[in-house]
Amino acid sequence: MSYQVLARKWRPRSFPEMVGQEHVLRALINALDNDRLHHAFLFTGTRGVGKTTIARILAKSLNCEQGMSSHPCGTCSACREIDEGRFVDLIEVDAASRTKVEDTREILDNVQYAPSRGRYKVYLIDEVHMLSNHSFNALLKTLEEPPPHVKFLLATTDPQKLPVTILSRCLQFNLKRLPLEQIRGHLQHILDQEGIRAEAAAVSEIARAADGSMRDALSLLDQAIAHGGGVLETAGVRAMLGTIDRTRVIALLRALAAGEPAGLLAEAAALAELSPDYGGVLNELNSALTRIALAQALPDGLGEEVEQREALAELAGQISPEDVQLYYQIGLTGRRDLPLAPEPRGGFEMILLRMLTFRPAGGAGQGATKPAAARPAAAAVAPVNTVAEPAPRTLPAAPAVPTPAAVSAAVPVSAQASGFNWTELAATLPLGGLARQLALNCALLRHDGDSVELVLEPSQRALHNKKWEDALAKALSEHLGRPLRLTIQVGSGSGETPMAAQQRRDQERQAEAQASIEGDANVQSILERFGGRIEPGSVRPLE
Repeated sequence: MSYQVLARKWRPRSFPEMVGQEHVLRALINALDNDRLHHAFLFTGTRGVGKTTIARILAKSLNCEQGMSSHPCGTCSACREIDEGRFVDLIEVDAASRTKVEDTREILDNVQYAPSRGRYKVYLIDEVHMLSNHSFNALLKTLEEPPPHVKFLLATTDPQKLPVTILSRCLQFNLKRLPLEQIRGHLQHILDQEGIRAEAAAVSEIARAADGSMRDALSLLDQAIAHGGGVLETAGVRAMLGTIDRTRVIALLRALAAGEPAGLLAEAAALAELSPDYGGVLNELNSALTRIALAQALPDGLGEEVEQREALAELAGQISPEDVQLYYQIGLTGRRDLPLAPEPRGGFEMILLRMLTFRPAGGAGQGATKPAAARPAAAAVAPVNTVAEPAPRTLPAAPAVPTPAAVSAAVPVSAQASGFNWTELAATLPLGGLARQLALNCALLRHDGDSVELVLEPSQRALHNKKWEDALAKALSEHLGRPLRLTIQVGSGSGETPMAAQQRRDQERQAEAQASIEGDANVQSILERFGGRIEPGSVRPLE
């Protein structure tokens, strides 16, 4: 007898034999047991998750000679013929090869006839999304009101391509991708039944490479058995799949945590000797970073079944959560851009160096590593810029401002002795418009009892107006609670006007802000690393 591949040999023949998809099986079993069957079912999901298998088991349940139930006997002629693919009342149609409307009409012409042997005539249309629009239109009326002896079972990997008129006429069941643990457990069960010796890590590699598809997992298992001569060894399976030992991924992460470009590039060079798929390496690196992030966020983020569990837990304490997120994002972006690199190894090394270079300068949160080691290490591998950069422009010197001592010395003694602080008083007077401008641009010349003399800046001569002078005198008298006699003259006074005082304070704050930015160690580090400069006028003091 010829060899039968594992995917066909171990295809489930009843609902209890199915792996996963419990949400779909429960609905179908209840419908069969309670005789509440719809006339059209649509099974959706990625390849190899059991769409066609469930449809065939459903066909057996409908036509079993022992009676319609969720547990077909599997031994009657109808069950055996369905398993062997030769039951006359199960019409399987490959929509990918029969897309024309003529093919659909040919099928529908026979719908009206009663089944030859079974209880129901079952139409199983695989990859139904490949039908043409005319074919869908031809199918609509029959799909909505078929004869009582007909059931339609539709399967597709791309339900978005189906017209909503088709979707509304079917019960839709979305089959999920199978979890890694379910695939691994089923593969181990098959290996035990087949009497094939296998290492647990090798089985895990195959289950991971299957990417949620049980059929892919069984096909890879067949290939691995042939590759290993009847024995599954981890090294052989990794060589067949083109994957790498995860200890090398751990070594890359340790070099990243240490912030050592030399060690990181040495690990990349050792990895290159294995001629790996660098896209797959980045996927493994991101998977490890995901587990590290989970370990940092949750106390039990790393399950007992996780490979390299102790090493990942150790790295979770050495790399800060911010760095983990940064590495992960750079890895995702690099995985997308890797095909654009001149050659894969160079592109992979650039991604690793990018992770190292863009790490926060302080290295916050790095366990036992020295944060300061990251900056000179990154500078050591930075390429030399052969293009002459323009010399940074010299920042203009801050204008000289008078000191408080000098201002105090310039105010007449009579005004100082009286305790009359005109600079603060002028800013608080309830004035507006040009009257306020007059007050702000006058300096105190003399204050003697009820007499106040002010001097107006010559450049503001236009403000010298009797109306605004009277408004200022009235506001000043009301504020002090006694009548005052105000005199204003135009000239160069020796005191400081409130406007000049405000400008001086603004200049002082600006100078302090500029000095604070220029003296900041982090700012200077950024300027040195990227050849930058502080744009004049861009610094603003905080309010």
